[in-house]
Amino acid sequence: MKISVDLNRCEGYGQCVFTAPSAFTLHGLEALTYVPNPPEEMRDAVHRAALACPVQAITIGTESTQNASEPITTSDAEDGHVVVVGASLAGLKTAEALRDAGFSGRLTLIGDEPHAPYDRPPLTKACVSEKLPPDHLELPVTQLLDAHYRLGVPATGLDTEHRLIRLADGSTVGYDTVVIATGTRARPFPGGAADGIDGVLTVRTRDDAQELQRRLARAPRRVAVIGAGFLGGELASGCRELGLDVTLIEAQATPLQGPLGSTVGGVVADLARNRGVDLRLGTTVERFITDKDGALRQIVLSDGDTLDAGLAVVALGAQRNIEWLDGSAVRADSGGVHCDDQCRALDHDGRPLPDVYVAGDVAASPHPLLPDRRLSVEHWGNAVTQARTVAHNITRRPGQEPLPHTGLPAFWSSQFGVNIKGVGHPGIADRIAVVQGTLGQGSFSVLYGREGRTVGAVTFDNARYLHHYESLVRQGAPFPAEFITADENTSRTLRPVGR
Repeated sequence: MKISVDLNRCEGYGQCVFTAPSAFTLHGLEALTYVPNPPEEMRDAVHRAALACPVQAITIGTESTQNASEPITTSDAEDGHVVVVGASLAGLKTAEALRDAGFSGRLTLIGDEPHAPYDRPPLTKACVSEKLPPDHLELPVTQLLDAHYRLGVPATGLDTEHRLIRLADGSTVGYDTVVIATGTRARPFPGGAADGIDGVLTVRTRDDAQELQRRLARAPRRVAVIGAGFLGGELASGCRELGLDVTLIEAQATPLQGPLGSTVGGVVADLARNRGVDLRLGTTVERFITDKDGALRQIVLSDGDTLDAGLAVVALGAQRNIEWLDGSAVRADSGGVHCDDQCRALDHDGRPLPDVYVAGDVAASPHPLLPDRRLSVEHWGNAVTQARTVAHNITRRPGQEPLPHTGLPAFWSSQFGVNIKGVGHPGIADRIAVVQGTLGQGSFSVLYGREGRTVGAVTFDNARYLHHYESLVRQGAPFPAEFITADENTSRTLRPVGR
């Protein structure tokens, strides 16, 4: 039995915790963690928990893969052969959505990692603080996919004229329709300055998380986390829960300044400091100092200070996996693979390519609320909704309308004892308003506005109200919002978002 929880949808009611406390745990007011592969004797309790969930956020299924050498039994020539390049969340959800939509043809998933599709968010959360084994994160499959898996063999090229995908082992795979879902990889420390240093890591894959767990088990004298975005904050929080000394290094004025602005980022800074994190803001790493064996010993900072550290984790964001498309007809750049609102990949002249689709972190897509820009959204919920859009548009019959991708970005992060959830585009705002609670004091909600319209919302331990705020973003409701809440201590004073 495999389970996963859509933590974008979860609102922290805790019904699953009451029903199956061995599988689900609530940390603080709203932050939920769970056991992805509970033992079979817990099956009944887990099913009751899924039924009890008020927002139906729990998925229960089985393991995903059949061996790559096994024959493909589907052979409906009329439906053809769909190849999904990328065997992570977006790829698996595309395959599931295709079968849900009635696709009965051949289905192949190609992945550069040797592992079956697994859930990535726990790699920097539960795998650190709760020591959850990374090899227990395989995503559940809710039906028989009857798919052929080519795992551990990266794609190296796409020939849209001959409908061929080239693989690193020299083989090719033909397709009738291809879905590009190759995602992202961790951004390394700039300039190669950390290359080859024993004790400087990134965390993006299952193997990365296993290596991090191995090193944390040695209780390094200090862990330096470089970058205080969502990933860096989660890593720092998890390490503090293990009782380790942590220094969190951030070049900007606050954590999360880019996505949430410095006003809200200041709240996160206080949370980190209150949990014992040595927070260094407006600071960068100048160089690493190693011992004679090449192991990390010290980090020199831009302010002249030197840290003694036995482990450094680089958390500077992600790079999209688009290099394999070099020389192809697909338009791709550092922002991702360009696609239209139907998730169809575009050529270099901006025209949709026949039978080539894009889903997940690698997609650079338009959105009706921001018609002048393309968005590459690196969040769990976006991968799921784009997968459904792609599956609908691949399988639609003559006369059936195409489905546009209109899902709003939604994100969540559990760090320093608080569940942070958001929706929309806080990163483009010029003003914020605290609409529930008081900034930095317990539960509160913040709306983000731009040019008089509501463009985003963020809640701290207040997720059950996020649906309402999402509706305001979708409507482009006037900002500041005109409504009354029950929170007597609410201050609606407008503040600059801070960049």
